Amino acid sequence: MSVLRRLVLTALGVLCLEALAARPVSASEGSLAAGGPPSATRSADFLGEFASDDARETADWVVRSGDNQGRPFIIVDKKATKVFVFDGRANLRGATMALLGLAVGDESAPGVGDRPLSQIPPEERTTAAGRFVASFGLNLAGQDVLWIDYNAALALHRVLDAGARQHRLERLAPRSALSRRITFGCINVPVEFYEDVVRTEFRGNGGVVYILPETRPVHEVFPGPLAGR
Repeated sequence: MSVLRRLVLTALGVLCLEALAARPVSASEGSLAAGGPPSATRSADFLGEFASDDARETADWVVRSGDNQGRPFIIVDKKATKVFVFDGRANLRGATMALLGLAVGDESAPGVGDRPLSQIPPEERTTAAGRFVASFGLNLAGQDVLWIDYNAALALHRVLDAGARQHRLERLAPRSALSRRITFGCINVPVEFYEDVVRTEFRGNGGVVYILPETRPVHEVFPGPLAGR
């Protein structure tokens, strides 16, 4: 990262796409091999939490295929702007509404992680879909974030005061999903949820994050869920 870029990001005083950090720990390098040993649990337990069919079938596929290799995992339902955190046994540990990328889209724009915010137009502020190995790292402000795709500057982190001018905290209140599309691509969750659920489950070796697509069928992104539908 160039010195100029660090200065720009520090001046902006924001996280994630709003500020890149030291490279995350080695647990995030590469991706876990798909098709690990399946769990004895045949379906994910949502504990009565409302979830879309796509979210449920993706979580069940993760369990039945063993794709998470017994590690905690997160399902991000972009259409519903909702985040589900599961432990390694596929028991729901918590769910929350979240703030996501402003633009509809399932790919990160080329080179987006290497550009200052002023060079990222609204149509490129997407939250990419896919399967990611995630682990914690620090941003330039010395605060921890869960890095999902470091090269694309995609992370899950707390909703912070830096978003006050955009009323980010208020946007988490019950209202339309469209109102929660506001970030440069990162996934913002309530501070308490981040501290009590995300940090608790993903501490140590991290886990896997599955971000559902919004412009393509789920089975085009993940091989198991909704296949043939």
